[in-house]
Amino acid sequence: MASKPEELSVSYSEGGVELIKELDKVILSKGAWTTILFRLQEWDPRKREYGADKYSIRRYQKRGDSYLPKSKFTISSREQARAIIDALSAWVEG
Repeated sequence: MASKPEELSVSYSEGGVELIKELDKVILSKGAWTTILFRLQEWDPRKREYGADKYSIRRYQKRGDSYLPKSKFTISSREQARAIIDALSAWVEG
């Protein structure tokens, strides 16, 4: 179990296959509640290759010496990511 936000990861392997490959992460906030934005790819067993990039925002709560996952939202496409960026940019710059 991770004891620091930098140790948290979405990478996941099963049967010797990395089913979720973490490509990058940005820690958005630290503390009792930590928020991290991950860039990832999921393994497609039918195609035997990784799919397109996805992005996941995950919240963790620190309990004792470890972080427990509490919520997550996955941005499933580049188009959805662009729409979120555009909306946030308009709100922040507006």
